[in-house]
Order: sequence, then structure tokens, then C-alpha cells
Amino acid sequence: MRSLEPAHEEAMSVAAELSRRDGVVDPAPRCLSLFALIREDIACVRLRDPAARSEIETLLTYPGVHAVIWHRLAHSLWRRDWKFSARLLSWLSRFLTNVDIHPGATVGRRFFIDHGAGVVIGETAEVGNDVTLYHGVTLGGTTWSPGRRHPTLEDGVVVGAGAKILGPITVSSGARVGANSVVVKDTPSGVTVVGIPAKTVHPESDRRKLAGRIDLDHHRMPDPVGEAISILMDRIEFLEARLAHVQKRLRNGNHHEDEDDNDAAAALAAATAKHERRLR
Repeated sequence: MRSLEPAHEEAMSVAAELSRRDGVVDPAPRCLSLFALIREDIACVRLRDPAARSEIETLLTYPGVHAVIWHRLAHSLWRRDWKFSARLLSWLSRFLTNVDIHPGATVGRRFFIDHGAGVVIGETAEVGNDVTLYHGVTLGGTTWSPGRRHPTLEDGVVVGAGAKILGPITVSSGARVGANSVVVKDTPSGVTVVGIPAKTVHPESDRRKLAGRIDLDHHRMPDPVGEAISILMDRIEFLEARLAHVQKRLRNGNHHEDEDDNDAAAALAAATAKHERRLR
């Protein structure tokens, strides 16, 4: 792909910076032609999918890429107020790709839908640059009221398979949504969220840093429920050891500890140490 003119690059960087300051998703720049946007959509696949071998293979065999191309054409018609033609083209895209993107949705540059099947993106959704969605993702609305009803995904967001992001909320730049999570509140920048409803489990400081590439290890998610149960089990063990120690002392009438009492004290000390390590 030919590089852009320096003046165009400078204009794009200034526009992106202004958008970031205003908290607005930077849509596909007007200075890029539709053909240039589509070439970027195809080229970015090899950076995010190891199975992609060539651009021609990507163009011919990736339904997620086909869906994005169809959407860019339909969105172009939508912006020209050819609503029916845009909806008809969007329906054809859904029929061919099993990806439902409303022609009114705003999609940024280098947008990649992996596998594609079952993805739904609503009319007022906004998707930033370098966003990756996996199959089964829904960007849905939660109200009948007109106006903004769907989520905003800022630059660099990765959404795992089957995740649902609902309502006029914002998933901030660099955030990752775990598979099958349900996001109903704004998500801070650079964090990982999982669960129903989704909660933050990894701050940005704990995330891997991959220069120039997107971290696709979205399967490496913690188990907050399992961790909570493990802490509760440790606490129960600690309390049982403490209760046994108190019972021994009461049976002995507060006299000197015998051998069994020493065993109870040792068990209490071990349980206490284990509990303290878990809390750290």
C-alpha cells in the first residue's frame, strides 16, 4: 500500500489528537478513500490472525472481512441519505456473512471481525481504530428512546467470543472484554473485564506489553469466583483450627497444654500463616 502524503498524515494525526481530547471515537478519516480503508482492513488481518497466509486468501475466504467491506459500502450510502439502499445492502451482507452490522454504525480503521459468525452491531454503535471482535459479539441497545442507544468502543479494544456490550456505554481505549462477559457499565482504559456483569480483573499495569501488536491471549483470564471460594476455604480452615484450640483450652480448665493442645496450637499457627499468605 502506498504511503499517504505527509500533509495528509499530519492532518490525520491532528484530527486524532483532537478526537482523543474530546473523548470522541475517531471515525474513518475523510481523507482516506473507501478503497484505501478496505485495503487497511485486509492488511491488518495478518497481524491478528496467525492463520492468515496472504492478502488474497484473506479477501476471498474471511467472512468477517467481507462483512466489513459490505458495511463500508452500506454506510457510504447511509451517509448520503439513501437509507433503503443501505438497509438492503446490509441485509444482503447479513445473508452472505452471518454478520449483522447496521449501516448507520460508525466503524474506524483496521477493524477486524474474526470468524464473524453471529456478530451484531447496532445503529448508533461507534467502533474506533484497531478494534478486534470475535464471533458471537453483540453491541446492543437497552432502550426504545431515540438517540444514542448502543456502545462506543474506543481504539485498540479487543472483545472476546460471545461477549455482550449493552447500552450507551463506553469501553475505553486498550480495554479487553473476556469471552461471554456482559458489559453494562463504562470500562476504564487499558483494563481487562470478565463476568456477568463484567468486572475489572486486570489493571493496565498487569497487562503484557507487545510493541506494535495486539495482545490476542484473551483466553488467559483469571477466575474471580474460584479465587473467592479459595479464600473462603482458607478462612473456614483457619476458624476451625482456632475453634479446636479454644475447645482444648476449655476442656483442660485453662491449665498447661498437653500434647493434643500443642497439636491444636500448631494447626492454628499453620492455618493462620496460610490465611495471611492468601490475603497478600
